[in-house]
Amino acid sequence: MKYVIIGNGIASIGAIEGIRKVDAENEILVIGAEDSPAYGRPLISYLLAGKIGPERLALRPQEFYEKSNVSLKLGTRVIAIDTKKKIVATDKGETLEYENLLIATGGIPFTPPIPGSDGADVYNFTNLAHAQTLISKAKEIKRAVVIGGGLIGLKAGESLFDRGVEVTILELSPRILSLAFDENAASLAGTRLEEVGLHVRCGVSAKEIQRDAEGSLKGVHLTDGDFLQCDVVVIAIGVVPNYDLAKKSGIGVDRGIKVDDHMRTTAEGVFAAGDVAQARDLLFREDRVIPIWTNAYNQGFCAGKNMAGRDITFTGSLAMNSISFYGLPTISVGTVNPPEDDDAYEVAAFLDEKKRSYRKLVFHNDHLVGYVLVGDIDMAGMYTAFVKFQMPVPEDAKKQILAGEPDVLMWPDDFFKDTWNPGVVEPD
Repeated sequence: MKYVIIGNGIASIGAIEGIRKVDAENEILVIGAEDSPAYGRPLISYLLAGKIGPERLALRPQEFYEKSNVSLKLGTRVIAIDTKKKIVATDKGETLEYENLLIATGGIPFTPPIPGSDGADVYNFTNLAHAQTLISKAKEIKRAVVIGGGLIGLKAGESLFDRGVEVTILELSPRILSLAFDENAASLAGTRLEEVGLHVRCGVSAKEIQRDAEGSLKGVHLTDGDFLQCDVVVIAIGVVPNYDLAKKSGIGVDRGIKVDDHMRTTAEGVFAAGDVAQARDLLFREDRVIPIWTNAYNQGFCAGKNMAGRDITFTGSLAMNSISFYGLPTISVGTVNPPEDDDAYEVAAFLDEKKRSYRKLVFHNDHLVGYVLVGDIDMAGMYTAFVKFQMPVPEDAKKQILAGEPDVLMWPDDFFKDTWNPGVVEPD
């Protein structure tokens, strides 16, 4: 087989489309552990909330795979990779040869050792099967506890709440979305959640999940001594790269699978992309795992082109989050909580609590490196361009940006002469 892709998510879609930009003929095999075709994981929350149907989940229609000459082997796990013989072994007893292999196995939920977490009615919120189970039980659920106040936890809590469930979200850190927000942004978002009736408790987490003698879930003991009765618990603390397969195969790993700027791993003919890959960070100029949808697609696209023989450089991942809290839109991009003891950073913040509007801009050495917007997000695209393309910001331009009026005319003339391809750079 010319191309084999392990994993069936957005990075895989990017890889297929990248390969087909170069090679329109050779067959592609995608091996997916789940029975479902590639679906949008961020859409799981909308499915659980009843806002969309299952038919809206697919990332691409079936015709996409047929036209792209892609074979799907679903409900199948790869259990071993022999990088010397260039074969993969599956849990179905098959061995499959490859010329070029992409590992796009994504992330797996991080579950802390909470007593009582092993058993019925405790879920993660990163796969379709758990969402479907929660949907089937939604009418029986009266109270839910969500452990984790990050993006996944907040969306899980909101989805259950929209189904009529009383929800309490627990977040151990002092604020929700602690990596993407600062205190002001978190306060505005938390206030909005409380207004609609969704409870958020920060600085506290689960100490133990209590069950009765038959193993039925009764509630959660908190680290502050309180006890919450509930019918289900959702553990949504985060995900960690699913790199065990690569590690067992002798492929270099650190916090994720190590890749170069072409998405190649340490094994010949083997590439990695998406939430499992430790790739270049656009701002910090070091390799990090940044589990963001757009990054996963761009990494897959870059890997796909290189698998097909092109010479494409991945320009780097960028941290970003966008979430709306019942009509209160928010977005954060790049470095939003810089080191307080680093004088090279300049922070400008504008808060209007009455209008529920907040704007925070972070500069570093005359470049915009991050921002947070709450309420008014109309200029998000402009701010993101300054961060992503690392355009210098002279003093006059900075005054205009600080006033909330970034403009495309502030971009350097050279920017418009360059041809840009999202996430990748091709040599002349």
